[in-house]
Amino acid sequence: MKKRITDIVSIIVGALLFSLAVNLFVIPNEFGEGGVTGLTMITYYLYQWSPGIVSLILNALLLIVGYKFLDKTTTVYTIIAVFFNSLFLILTKNWHIASDELIINAIFGGILSGVGIGMIIRVGGTTAGSTIIARILHKFLDWNVSYALLLVDLVVVFASYFIIGVQSLMFTIVMLYVATKVMDFIIEGVNPKKAVTIVSKEQDKIAEQVNGIMDRGVTVIYGRGYYTKEPKELLYIVISKQEVTMLKKIVRSIDKEAFIAIHDVRDVFGEGFVELAK
Repeated sequence: MKKRITDIVSIIVGALLFSLAVNLFVIPNEFGEGGVTGLTMITYYLYQWSPGIVSLILNALLLIVGYKFLDKTTTVYTIIAVFFNSLFLILTKNWHIASDELIINAIFGGILSGVGIGMIIRVGGTTAGSTIIARILHKFLDWNVSYALLLVDLVVVFASYFIIGVQSLMFTIVMLYVATKVMDFIIEGVNPKKAVTIVSKEQDKIAEQVNGIMDRGVTVIYGRGYYTKEPKELLYIVISKQEVTMLKKIVRSIDKEAFIAIHDVRDVFGEGFVELAK
């Protein structure tokens, strides 16, 4: 229950930040946006229709169509995100910020929207709209959520060219790029993981030290050296970036001739890391 409450609070805060990005930076500077929000911007610029109400209607329709691609928790979280996003779009529609620098506004609009959507996606929700499509691409094609969202959003953004013009379109692309990088940072966290493969004659001692000192699990992979034809035991370990130095010290103290390969890891799920449900 505590985790659920924390997730819902994160969704509400994320919805508020995204709404502020729209009302403080997107609309005053006549920028475009991606997905459903981009469509609401087009209807607002053309007909002055309320972005909050239009967003609620369109997202509700998309949610009805796409709910089957989401699990129960994600569906509930998405409904909460859509409701509060529309609510905050209405409540903050008269908020303003004194800034006439378009590039600064584009950057900060991207930061706010990136943090907002990132907070929602990080706990397992979506903002419906193009985010549902991005989640589907992630689920079935293993696309990175942030870049799948960027691709889908760009389709709508380029369609808005005929409404906002080329200059606003270019600033919108800058804003979306910033949002994507920030969202990626929020989703993946500040603690990137590393996968380490170790080949050593002292693999048992190294594994024991890693278990005892670093409290990390070690997987033994059986292989064979192509040149020597000798059987080898490879150690496979997943650690945080900050733990790399300690691991190197352990290996160096036991076997200075050990072979170490360190790989960047995009997502790590399981005990000691992130729940697979995420």
